[in-house]
Amino acid sequence: MAPGGVVALRRGGGAAPSPSRYGGSVRYGAAPWFQWLTGATALSVFALVVLGGVVRVTGSGLGCPDWPLCYGGFLPPAETKAVIEFSHRVVASFIVGPLIIAVVIAAWLSYRHERWLTIPATAALILLVIQALIGGWTVLSELPGHTVMLHLAVGQGLLGCLALMAVVAWRGPLELQGTGWTGGMARHFPPLAAASAAALYVLLLTGSLVTNTEGATTACRTWPLCNGSFFPSAEPHLIHMVHRYAALLIGLFVLYSLHLGFRGRTQPLEIRVLSLAAVTLLVLQVLVGAGAVWMDFSAMMRGLHLGLASATWGAAAALACLAYAPTGAPRRGSAPEGRRRGGAFA
Repeated sequence: MAPGGVVALRRGGGAAPSPSRYGGSVRYGAAPWFQWLTGATALSVFALVVLGGVVRVTGSGLGCPDWPLCYGGFLPPAETKAVIEFSHRVVASFIVGPLIIAVVIAAWLSYRHERWLTIPATAALILLVIQALIGGWTVLSELPGHTVMLHLAVGQGLLGCLALMAVVAWRGPLELQGTGWTGGMARHFPPLAAASAAALYVLLLTGSLVTNTEGATTACRTWPLCNGSFFPSAEPHLIHMVHRYAALLIGLFVLYSLHLGFRGRTQPLEIRVLSLAAVTLLVLQVLVGAGAVWMDFSAMMRGLHLGLASATWGAAAALACLAYAPTGAPRRGSAPEGRRRGGAFA
């Protein structure tokens, strides 16, 4: 047993973690309580990002014009926009914040020798602090576009950190040299999955640029062209079309890359399912984006578009991590359930 109650992992030598059967595949991971903690935290960050999108599309960003209080009080007035903005703050302060702090403390206490957990945990804590400061400054400076865009970028980065931690907690430290199932065409899948996640993150930022550029959101009232033009000359229209062209190019790349995840039978079941889910979310996102144009940019459609964008990015980030996670078949005679000792990888 290594110091701190952690069994030496395969990476870097030492004893290999004991395999356990789960859903027909071998999983190397942390204690169940830590697995569920990281999963719940990742889902809470996703919910916070979606709620932030609701704040944006409903124009509630200044529902509480001061920070951290709301109209100088601890509770908002009985106004819709104030309640929406205040709800976002409550979820961030009393759900997401404590969960991230709990994950960081647990990672450093129980898994302080595993850098695949401690580094993203520390990064998540830093991003949480930065996100809170940017959020406060965004309100106090009356929602300048560049800070709103930065607020979204940090929030999505936080979601990516928690997705990485959840995968490592459930499956064990990543193996960047490749895993056992990546043979034939599948050998290209892990790097392509990582590139797809990065590309989708960039696509999110182009969408945020449209949202935070005055007049760009509703500039193009037809789809797929912009008021009948491929390349409009006015700046808001051009920014809007840049996002559409980015969606086209990145979408084609992602579709090609992720089809390798569910094509064939060598991939683990979770890779096939998550690849198909990410592709489905991407297609739905495109359709909802077109629907938002056809429905005169209703708040509901715009909010759904942002929610699907965040879900697609989160699924792609988790898939990229999962593509490098350990896998394999259990040895004959191995215990059906690997024992967890002291909250360590065992």
